[in-house]
Amino acid sequence: MLSVLGIPFDENSSFLKGSAKAPQKIIEAFYSDSSNAFSENGFNCRDTKKIKIIDEVKLSSGDLAIEEIRNKAEDELGKGNNLISIGGDHSITFPLLQAHSTQYKSLNILHFDAHPDLYDNFENNPFSHASPFARIMENNLVKRLVQIGIRTLNNHQREQVNKFGVEVIEMKDFNSDLSFEFTGPVYISLDIDGLDPAFAPGVSHPEPGGLTTRNIINIIHSLKGDVIGGDIVEYNPIKDINDMTAITAAKLLKEIIGKIMKP
Repeated sequence: MLSVLGIPFDENSSFLKGSAKAPQKIIEAFYSDSSNAFSENGFNCRDTKKIKIIDEVKLSSGDLAIEEIRNKAEDELGKGNNLISIGGDHSITFPLLQAHSTQYKSLNILHFDAHPDLYDNFENNPFSHASPFARIMENNLVKRLVQIGIRTLNNHQREQVNKFGVEVIEMKDFNSDLSFEFTGPVYISLDIDGLDPAFAPGVSHPEPGGLTTRNIINIIHSLKGDVIGGDIVEYNPIKDINDMTAITAAKLLKEIIGKIMKP
């Protein structure tokens, strides 16, 4: 069984709030009759015997919410389910990886983003959506972090990349023939602003010069490794145009489901 969990949390967003409204919009697009239920590799993503859509988790505010996210993820993983979470801002990835690291050893992360999210302490908030991967790496939750689509590295974050041994494919160095191989379980963290704003205008931090939807799908399809879960974050419906970004997020959700379930 694969569980899809909505996490309506954006308290750690640094610029604009709104991504807390994303889970419901993505699920609406996921079920829309404008498209069918199948991933491109032929899996029926609405098969209720294999896919469970969970009601949005009810969260407190502040640091307690981080604990509640971790506990909910641990509960689903403890049932033997795979888990894809829909945010919400990128701060949710830290408690999600805390939960996954208790179930999976030698974890790898494949991270799509415009931003490396490696700040040690952004705006006096160590749990900012700009900091989850610093928390993940300093706690040794994963053995390998690969970031794709980055186009905002500053001096501090370059220092963090070197400190933690992060593998960064900056967008200026990206080519469509890239493929990735991992030993051990793989968690996909997909920040929607990794896409160029032409494909995903509904984000709080649009950064031109990014990935296409097809770039991301091709990388997911071709990667060698056991994909066990992931998250889709930073969609902000307040900034969207004609639900373009919701539809794109739902498409990418189906492709990650298909990769995990392997029809």
